[in-house]
Amino acid sequence: MEPALVLEGITKVYPGVVANRNISFSLNEGEIHAICGENGAGKSTLMKIIFGMEQPSEGRIFLKGEEVHIRSPQDAIDLGIGMVHQHFMLVPSFTVAENLVLGMEPSRYTKLDKSKAIEATRKVAEQFELKVTPEARVEDIGVGMMQKLEILKALYRGARILILDEPTAVLTPQETDELFEQLLLLKKRGHTIVFISHKLKEVKQISDRITVIRKGEVAGRFLTSQVDEREISEAMIGKLMGGGAHREHVHPGRQALRADSLTLLDENGRPVLRNLSFSLREGEILGVAGVEGNGQRELIELITGQRRLQEGSLSYGEKELRPRSIGQVRSLGLAYIPEDRMRNGCATGGTIWENLITNRLSDKRFSRRSWLRKREIENDSRRLVGEYDIRCSSISDNVGQLSGGNIQKVVVARECASDPSILVADQPTRGVDINSAEQIHRKIIEMSRNRTAVLLVSADLGELLDLCTSLIVLFNGEITARFEDISDLDEKELGFYMLGIKRQGGVS
Repeated sequence: MEPALVLEGITKVYPGVVANRNISFSLNEGEIHAICGENGAGKSTLMKIIFGMEQPSEGRIFLKGEEVHIRSPQDAIDLGIGMVHQHFMLVPSFTVAENLVLGMEPSRYTKLDKSKAIEATRKVAEQFELKVTPEARVEDIGVGMMQKLEILKALYRGARILILDEPTAVLTPQETDELFEQLLLLKKRGHTIVFISHKLKEVKQISDRITVIRKGEVAGRFLTSQVDEREISEAMIGKLMGGGAHREHVHPGRQALRADSLTLLDENGRPVLRNLSFSLREGEILGVAGVEGNGQRELIELITGQRRLQEGSLSYGEKELRPRSIGQVRSLGLAYIPEDRMRNGCATGGTIWENLITNRLSDKRFSRRSWLRKREIENDSRRLVGEYDIRCSSISDNVGQLSGGNIQKVVVARECASDPSILVADQPTRGVDINSAEQIHRKIIEMSRNRTAVLLVSADLGELLDLCTSLIVLFNGEITARFEDISDLDEKELGFYMLGIKRQGGVS
């Protein structure tokens, strides 16, 4: 059988950086082909070339035996190639149907024909057995339905080759199982699927073949049935991985943070948090699990001073406070690793040393009488770059020039260097490669050992179960479960509480 898509000698050079070097691989019709690699290895660049978002510096692309030139995403769509991005490309205020037909709207008297849009959505959803609610607004649906909608958008436009970038990043185990069933159905229909993921267990479960990319080059090609996770990991990072980082038995100390009866309404008067109470103690790693959009973001914004309290109270140590600013909360010893490192975590136009020092400018080691002590700052920055294995040529490099994983390590290094009493870590390893994630995990455990209280919010259930000493689950702005001992808890059981299928009695 002739391959559906072939890449020959693809090279992509940016000023001073070779992102892809002489990459060749093929996609067979009706297969699920996994692409694995560390953050910054060149996976995303390669997929952008296939989807026409980037142009190769060298190399050729063949579709069903004929050479093609994909100069834009529209060219890719016209050739039957679709891409579902890790961060959904949907308009929240539009309905499911309006998002599906966007750019291809059926019209009546120059206006969108909503009934035809709804009909088209129902038809394509039925055809591919992907259940969605056409009339629902995207801002009101769950991430599982958003994922289906993104896939349906590509199929509606005629995609035969689907590129899925980290498609399970924000899904529960149950939603992941459902997605995999749907991908297998598409495979049976002859669709070709490119599955980009760092979750090797899922790669083994769903794929037929695996291509590993390391430092911009192909580092391994495998039949999935003939390789194990350890071999894939070794190909990705060039060495055997350790056993990973795991929680330690701790004796929690004094109260570091307490939330009492937090209630929050959004701009439309709808409850986002409902009478939410919990406490966090010294040395404890308290996990917060929940499907994205169930109050996690608002809770963190309240705790870190980004949002004003409406009802309820927050206590930092023994001090009850209604935070008025981020600076006020930080002065109490709170550090914060934000979910979005690019928007909230760093100044991309600043140097590495500038980003590493921003939360410690008042420290007398680094400033005196409003003057920066440059030598001390540079020495400390070099120490942190070495300790956190931040890959750069100089501490004077702009942070924006680093890979995503290295930017995340800059953020983690800065926050942990302040020796906080409370660390709020929101998706600390999202979009980070295996090696970097393990380094961050070990640092979180080390901080817990040194009596820092850690609040860990993560969509990666394996991360929560590996690191946390206790756990709460949020659903619809409420705590539906509390676990003081999670040694017997598994991902599927946790997923039932996250989806609201289960709820512990007496929990509020």
